[in-house]
Amino acid sequence: MTFFLFFFSLTARRCHPTGAVIAHFHTSSIVSAKQHYKMLVLGGGTGGIAMSARMKRVVGADNVAVVEPAEMHYYQPIWTLVGAGAKTLASSGRPTASIIPSGVKWVKSAVQEINPQTNTVRTEDGNEISYEYLIVALGLQLHYEKIKGLPEGFEHPKIGSNYSIKTVEKTWKALQDFKEGNAIFTFPNTPVKCAGAPQKIMYLTDAYLRKTGKRDKAKVIYNTSLPVLFGIKKYAETLWDIVKTRDLQVNLRHNLIEVRADKQEAVFENLDKPGETTVFEYEMLHVTPPMGPHFVVKGSPLADEAGWLDVNKDTLQHNKYPNVFGIGDCTNLPTAKTGAAVAAQSAILNRTINKVMKNEKPDKKYDGYTSCPLVTSYNTVVLAEFDYNGQPLETFPLNQAKERRLMYFMKADVMPHLYWHGLLRGFWGGPGPYRKLLHLGMK
Repeated sequence: MTFFLFFFSLTARRCHPTGAVIAHFHTSSIVSAKQHYKMLVLGGGTGGIAMSARMKRVVGADNVAVVEPAEMHYYQPIWTLVGAGAKTLASSGRPTASIIPSGVKWVKSAVQEINPQTNTVRTEDGNEISYEYLIVALGLQLHYEKIKGLPEGFEHPKIGSNYSIKTVEKTWKALQDFKEGNAIFTFPNTPVKCAGAPQKIMYLTDAYLRKTGKRDKAKVIYNTSLPVLFGIKKYAETLWDIVKTRDLQVNLRHNLIEVRADKQEAVFENLDKPGETTVFEYEMLHVTPPMGPHFVVKGSPLADEAGWLDVNKDTLQHNKYPNVFGIGDCTNLPTAKTGAAVAAQSAILNRTINKVMKNEKPDKKYDGYTSCPLVTSYNTVVLAEFDYNGQPLETFPLNQAKERRLMYFMKADVMPHLYWHGLLRGFWGGPGPYRKLLHLGMK
């Protein structure tokens, strides 16, 4: 515990502002617009707020604006525990007004169109905003509608999803109401944010059913479109051991295509045998929806062929427009889409923008660091941390592939505190510096 408190005291330490940077940057001509900002941030999620806080210290609050329509901001990683009854939904949200950095302009509207040729953004309410520099942090979109029978199926009991504010509490209700039968958990055939979350709720369900004496009446099933249980071999081996020990059924390459909520049936396609489908009856169903790029990004010149924001994987600067930058789930960075990745990206992006504004070449590279705290029970976590190459990049000098109570405490209690008071205020850029310290500079 002394070791842990030492680590946390380091993470809680705040950095001091370095002062404003004055520089000249030649961009294409800026059209006349009612509002103009030196730094315009699109999106008030994790990446957008973290970067607006950092940019405030670089160019001054009056020169920064954040475009975000939502009145509430949610710490979504905790929804895994909300869906399992370990945390309340109320604890995950705060008013957006309370987390926008003081002095920074909040444009309370949705982004409708981005025009990088003219350095302008049009909002849903018809306003046009021009910018000198643009940070795109629009996240991704959930597509429940791509599964036949959804989202209307959520009106029925026995079905929930930890990925939406509207459905996360339905997961907990379905778990509480479970009597006997199949408890099914899905992973879609698309990129997703927090790729571990679809199976975390399976482990928690197993633990809850054991605690309530219902496990012997349940068949717990994980149907994933992936060809593996988890993408990083070191952690996958641990998870396979857990699956076997707890008698959990894993069906690889099974993709949910239809929910018949009135009959409590879920239809899966076999991705290895096109045209072959299997119908599963369920007593409880947790749906992880298909996900895709934000429509504004996808419909803009900023997108790659798949619709994701096309940025340099080392610097996070756009590959075509040098005054445009990206962070988080909206980008095409080849790493897992997690809050931990955003934290590490925010530190690199801050450095990149500072260099670009001075007409200097970015000198720090993002290594793809991301983290997935794999919750395996109500008091244990396997803390997966890895880089672009899928190689473990662990912070602590111990084997993180093992289930540990300390890591659960970090997930449930420390991380939310670090999120609200560190990351969103621009003071937390991931555990990189502490990793080197804890590994005596060897890693």
